[in-house]
Amino acid sequence: MNRSRWAGFGAAFQRELQHLRTDRADLLLVTLLPLLMLAVLAWLFAASVMRDIPIAIVDLDHSAESRLLARMLDASPGIAVASQPASLADAQAQLRRLDVFAVVLVPRDATRQALRGSQGTVFAYYNATYLTTGQSAVRDIVEAVGAWNARLLSGGIGKQVGPAKLRAPPIAVQSDILHNPARSYELFLLPLLFPAVLSLGLALAVAASLGREVRDGQLGVWLGSAPWAAIAGKICPYVALFSVYGALGVLYLALLRGDGVAGSLGLLMLGQPLFYLACAAVALLFVGLTRDMGTALSAIGLSIGTALAFSGATFPVVDAPLFTRIWNLLLPLTAYVKLQTQQQFVGAPWTVSLWPLATLLVMVLVAGGIGGWRLIVAARALPTPATSSNGAAA
Repeated sequence: MNRSRWAGFGAAFQRELQHLRTDRADLLLVTLLPLLMLAVLAWLFAASVMRDIPIAIVDLDHSAESRLLARMLDASPGIAVASQPASLADAQAQLRRLDVFAVVLVPRDATRQALRGSQGTVFAYYNATYLTTGQSAVRDIVEAVGAWNARLLSGGIGKQVGPAKLRAPPIAVQSDILHNPARSYELFLLPLLFPAVLSLGLALAVAASLGREVRDGQLGVWLGSAPWAAIAGKICPYVALFSVYGALGVLYLALLRGDGVAGSLGLLMLGQPLFYLACAAVALLFVGLTRDMGTALSAIGLSIGTALAFSGATFPVVDAPLFTRIWNLLLPLTAYVKLQTQQQFVGAPWTVSLWPLATLLVMVLVAGGIGGWRLIVAARALPTPATSSNGAAA
């Protein structure tokens, strides 16, 4: 970068810092507010694992074995037997009132059929409108019923038919949880929510900063003779700030709440400025294409603001409509989540993460290049100030 470009970068950088010093509202939006949001999110999910989800058990069997099942369900850490209604209809009414999130039904003679050698069935119903809570409850129900079933097999059934006649199933499925064995919702959701919230804050701040120059008619004055350096200087304070916030979020989850970084901490730190620079480039693209602050902010809300839903981390995009899959690939959060998962949790080789890093870099070059070019073209199309005979502006 030659001297004029350094001067253009420094002038734009100082211009933005001066604005933040004089506009306390904008300063709070990029300093206090992001840290406050991270702190609130960390506090909300500090419980980490769901405990004591209320369920109901309908015991129509009324046997010693079914009462044992009720005690085992209540002893499971993830669920708590909140009620034992007399009928399934009463339990379903509690489910509709959201008093419970799952119902276990032990049919009449279920254990007697099992002791006679035929198959007994225990039914579990859960509220899928609260999908995460319901699935967590059913998972604990299945584990408790599995332990109860094994106890029933080795106890009552073994005594009736004799231990020699007991046979294990020919094929058994053993499932092991990888990379989040505690099933912590904190370590599942916060690594997604932290960058999602920060990226939206950064994109809105950058779009407002760029749009302000267009709105106030200062586009040509700001860009000057080194427009690309001026764009970089204006964006730099925001990218630097939010990269620090992102790094703090990673370190908080890895060192204070998790088990460290399974892969490369260096790649994770490199991903911070690249990710937030890509989000700034998207903001630059919208401002450059629309040259209107309100429209650009709305476009950011529809794209960066909804990125978490389309990133593939919460809802799968496999076999999704073509638009969803394309939209997924165009979002910076998608590439960053892959990088974070590979290096923070999975411990993938560093070469695997070159692809999401390269994806972020391409987004910076393409989105930023198009947006910056459109702003420069717009600035050059502005009429130059008229000058008097002595060369001063009229």
